[in-house]
Amino acid sequence: MAVIQHEEQVHVQEQPELMTLGDAADQLARSLPGHRVEILQGRLTVTPPADVSHALALSWLSEEFGARARKTGLRLVQGVGLWLPTGPEDYAIPDLSVVEADIKDAYVMKNCYAAHVFRMVVEVTSTNWADDLGPKVEDYAQAGIPVYVVADRKHDQVLLCSDPRGGEYKNKAHHKRGMSFLVPEEVGVEMELSVDRLLDGDEV
Repeated sequence: MAVIQHEEQVHVQEQPELMTLGDAADQLARSLPGHRVEILQGRLTVTPPADVSHALALSWLSEEFGARARKTGLRLVQGVGLWLPTGPEDYAIPDLSVVEADIKDAYVMKNCYAAHVFRMVVEVTSTNWADDLGPKVEDYAQAGIPVYVVADRKHDQVLLCSDPRGGEYKNKAHHKRGMSFLVPEEVGVEMELSVDRLLDGDEV
């Protein structure tokens, strides 16, 4: 994962002029197709394409969870930008999100949408696992995202965060392999999620 620390401006070698962090993010996104570019707490991060296990976990969740979400008037989307309140240019691109059906009305800028239409975000860890378990926990809580789920392949468990108040999640639960848990009711979709499935997709 390439990381550029934010100061006031970021200088990119390919161009002589100084540019903002947002401009640098846009340039990287254009020059590195398939990579995920985010700005977390004033820090620009670039994550390479996911591996097959990562993709299988998201595919399983999309298939199993997506149909139930649609029946309740919600939608399941992958790779949609979430505008964050943690900095003037901060945004994340969750692996998968449960959103309100009218998400298009919540457009902010740069293909990012306001946090109030997000019911749940899901991250499956890869090379950027430290961001998923650190800054993103703080960022999503400050944004008021009701539920944050991390399929933590680094530590072979699932982290479930809920009840964001005062800029932090008041409830954090770690679920081990062999366990399952109910999706919190504030998401609006009734379903029990398997830890093994979240970690491995349909490989189990």
